Amino acid sequence: MSSRDDVETAFWAYERALMANDLDALDELFAPGPSILRGDAAGILVGHDAISQFRKGRGGAPAREILHVEIRELTDATALVIAITAPATGGRGQQSQLWTLVDGAWRVSAAHVSLPAPAINGAVWRTVGTPLVRGASAGPLRGETVAVKDLYDVAGFAVGAGIPAYLAEASPATGTSPAVAALLAAGADVTGIAQTDEFAYSIAGRNPHYGTPPNPAVLGGVPGGSSSGPASAVALGQASIGLGTDTAGSIRVPASYQGLWGLRSTHGSVSSDRLLPLAPTFDSVGWMTRSAAILRACAAATLDATKQVAVEPSFVMAPALLEHCEPDVRAAFSRFAFDAVDLGDVDELFLAFRTVQAAEAWATHGAWISAHPGALGEDVAGRFAFASTIDSAAEASGRVALAAARNRLNALLGDRVLVLPSASSTAPSVFADPELIERTRQGTLRLTCIAGITGRPALSIPLLTVPQPGALLRAPVGVCLVGPRFGDLALIDLAEQLAG
Repeated sequence: MSSRDDVETAFWAYERALMANDLDALDELFAPGPSILRGDAAGILVGHDAISQFRKGRGGAPAREILHVEIRELTDATALVIAITAPATGGRGQQSQLWTLVDGAWRVSAAHVSLPAPAINGAVWRTVGTPLVRGASAGPLRGETVAVKDLYDVAGFAVGAGIPAYLAEASPATGTSPAVAALLAAGADVTGIAQTDEFAYSIAGRNPHYGTPPNPAVLGGVPGGSSSGPASAVALGQASIGLGTDTAGSIRVPASYQGLWGLRSTHGSVSSDRLLPLAPTFDSVGWMTRSAAILRACAAATLDATKQVAVEPSFVMAPALLEHCEPDVRAAFSRFAFDAVDLGDVDELFLAFRTVQAAEAWATHGAWISAHPGALGEDVAGRFAFASTIDSAAEASGRVALAAARNRLNALLGDRVLVLPSASSTAPSVFADPELIERTRQGTLRLTCIAGITGRPALSIPLLTVPQPGALLRAPVGVCLVGPRFGDLALIDLAEQLAG
């Protein structure tokens, strides 16, 4: 046989292994070493090990038919193969492969997969329009587009809270949330209602009913939640503003994971009317954008300017918080050398926060959950199961501890700005084992609870990056500024100076 015949034989062996999800055969048919490549619309993986790990977590490639194959021999030891594919879901795609002769056998040394793009990604969006709701004809946000988290009332549409069973019983809203209305009045159009983690009780961004929204900044990474849909919509360029909520980091975490600007506003500074709550003591309105300018325009259009205060550029750090971060995040933060403060026992702070949050979450949604067994995914169901165990005595004790922690932290920080990581790690892989996910979650919540306890505004800035194993691009790490109450706009101005 000619070398072309050998390449074609190897190609079809690869295709059969792909459709059978034969991981051993796929590993054998890909060239060894750290320099081979695999790319698709989500990004590029580098190295045999990274590609192998991706395949193991993927659970098999989408079914397809090969319609046509073209082979070009480039040298005696290299050949280019391009195949036209017909996915079972419709449309046309392509598979491009660079084959190399390695130890007498043909192996893939680079591959690129192209699939038809869905008109609407249901993991990101629940419903969309062109636009769904048109904003005012003039205003500072004219021309901007909004992805609204599926917790806010938008007149004529029901709230689904990330749960099909909840959506099925919900009635269309008879009015629009003030947080949505403020953006519309400033000229922004609402593109659609975006997905959320179930009842917003998660920071991962994985929804068992609708799927995991993509994270374009980290190939195969979770998007962060619970404002997952709005964050991914903004990062993907499908909207310029993500309107989210933040109870325990649900804006700051996805902003950090996806390299966005994200502001949790001062607690109570934006009306929570027509917003489905989780834990009202901590629930805050906020926004995610790709630029500081648009974020500031959103905040200025929504917040009461007469209540906003100036913030001096006096920054402090809490070394105890960094102990809960992964090593690469700690290393990235070594560039900062601000004065240190002692926040006390971080575990005790988190316990007070968690106790009150859980008690309020069960008070808000416990009756519905009890009446709908099996409606929630395992992770969130487990969280609510814990919440149901918080009795009145435990809640009362938690509220006493929370009030004491709030008073002490506010006295300690005063008018200064606390600088800390927005999350304890970069975005974990969607294929990561549960132990890693839980470790990073526990670490992150010990960071994010500080703003929740104090009610202060918290701004995540896409300022740092760290290496991604097996990827060409570095992963974003958000730098969080926690400032004085009602210092939201001033905090953005300070952040721009830091980022500059």
